[in-house]
Amino acid sequence: MLSEAGPIAAFLVGLLGGVHCVGMCGGIVAMTGASLPEGHRTGMLLAYNGGRILSYALIGALFGGLGEATLGTLGLPRAQFMLAAVAGAFMILLGLYLGGWWHGLQALERLGGRLVWTRLEPLGRRFLPPRTPARALLLGMIWGWLPCGLVYSVAIWSLSAGSAPEGALLTLAFGLGTLPNLMMMGWAASRLQRWARRSGVRRIAGLVVILMGGLMLWRALSAGFLTR
Repeated sequence: MLSEAGPIAAFLVGLLGGVHCVGMCGGIVAMTGASLPEGHRTGMLLAYNGGRILSYALIGALFGGLGEATLGTLGLPRAQFMLAAVAGAFMILLGLYLGGWWHGLQALERLGGRLVWTRLEPLGRRFLPPRTPARALLLGMIWGWLPCGLVYSVAIWSLSAGSAPEGALLTLAFGLGTLPNLMMMGWAASRLQRWARRSGVRRIAGLVVILMGGLMLWRALSAGFLTR
């Protein structure tokens, strides 16, 4: 089952990982904001990001349901702790990736690009430029599937959530954590990009995510040993 701290931790991962989100989604968000009159900018950015977060929730539901089915199939009392340990290890790798110390997740992003994004990206272009909130919402829903090591890491985490609703809650909290950075990106694109690219900012975010992943891994391993 998903602990009460899970959604809070996922929100913090989204908030800290926002320096990566600026690089992945910043271009489309900046374009959405810059191409609109100031009075309509906030509503359109909210529609775009709302669609993106809805897709994250769907991804979490899919992975949470897959984790639940795996637990039911294996029938192992420690299987959930094993999944949580895998999620913790993946979070550590994510922290190394965010801090710029390891780039292995780029291979996973490239794989996702070939398998998923090459099919969805042409569809997303149909909604450019997003002149209405409905088009911005649909564009965000498609862009939510953009190959991203950050999203993939939280998806792996949601495997251990215990069910589809809890997996959706986890990725929803993560998506809300990414919101401040990307909303600011729409308002102040150039300044935020310069800030996010600073090595010190990325390293601090990476270290915090590593600590969170280490704590998750330690708790999972400790709980697994206690159930023996």
